[in-house]
Amino acid sequence: MPVRERVRTFLETPHLQRIIIAVIVINAATLGLETSPTVTDRYGTALAIVDHAALYIFVAELAAKVYAQRLRFLRDPWNLFDTAIVALSLLPVANGLSVLRALRILRALRLISVVPSLRRVVTALLTAVPGMTSIVLLLGLVLYVAAVMGTKLYHLTAPDYFGDLPTSLFTLFQMMTGDGWSDITRDVMDEHPSAWLFFVMFMLVCTFVVLNLFIAVVVNAMEEEASGETARATRSLETAVLAELSALRAEVRELRERTPVGTGARARPEGRGAAEPVATEPVATVTVATGPVTAGPIAAGPIAAEAIGAEPVTAEVAGTEPAATGPVAAGPGPRSRSPRDRSSRGRSSRGARGRR
Repeated sequence: MPVRERVRTFLETPHLQRIIIAVIVINAATLGLETSPTVTDRYGTALAIVDHAALYIFVAELAAKVYAQRLRFLRDPWNLFDTAIVALSLLPVANGLSVLRALRILRALRLISVVPSLRRVVTALLTAVPGMTSIVLLLGLVLYVAAVMGTKLYHLTAPDYFGDLPTSLFTLFQMMTGDGWSDITRDVMDEHPSAWLFFVMFMLVCTFVVLNLFIAVVVNAMEEEASGETARATRSLETAVLAELSALRAEVRELRERTPVGTGARARPEGRGAAEPVATEPVATVTVATGPVTAGPIAAGPIAAEAIGAEPVTAEVAGTEPAATGPVAAGPGPRSRSPRDRSSRGRSSRGARGRR
């Protein structure tokens, strides 16, 4: 396995992720302890060492990710998020840049990119932003209309709450969050008893309708994110299974091509292995050498090779030792004719033509 693949595999191991989470938590705790002057006086050096060690670990992790992922590192928004946080921590801190020193606590936000559950929640929130745009516009419209009405109606009665349009907008936003809305309403109702109708309608529309729409959009986005992750996991599993099946088919095809099937071999049914050879029996080859035939009377029946002056018969059997040579008795065969028989047959044939 190449070194780049080994580094990528090491970065994705759960053990390393747990180590990074522990470093983030410890670093956040040390930054919190630095806010205490007493702890800083006693353990300031140790806290600084822990802070620098955590920063070096974060830089090494990002460098390993850049080496393993190359251009794909820039395509992941979470990698860019981690890079921005670590870059802020690397900026030089001077007396006039105490704000940058306070920004070191942003390293704790790296838990969002490391913990999968937090990452899903933030991803769902970012996905719900387009859907929340229309709800924000609706809420702003309701606040503006109610602020104009409140300023027109109650700017003389409660100038601290509805003296001008910006003050009315802030008061209505405070009421929308549920902070002291009953006290404001009672102060106005002392002069305007029917003011409860305006404030109750505003609270119903903003608190129980618009804010619940926000929650509905966020929940819907989280459900879509969860279903999307499930679908991606299913597709990756299907892809892995199909790749494994393709590899198995290729191996079976290669084995079939490598297995020779020659003559005298019998192919087995598919799936039972290579062809197995068929056993054949040795074939006997018999060579008979004959010599000149001696004329004379021959009796019917088996004719011995010695009676006709034939040479011994030699048997050659493939795959066996040659048999001993010697006189071999021939089986029943066609009868040999002597010269006397041929002459008598010729005379009988001429006599028969003369009579005709």
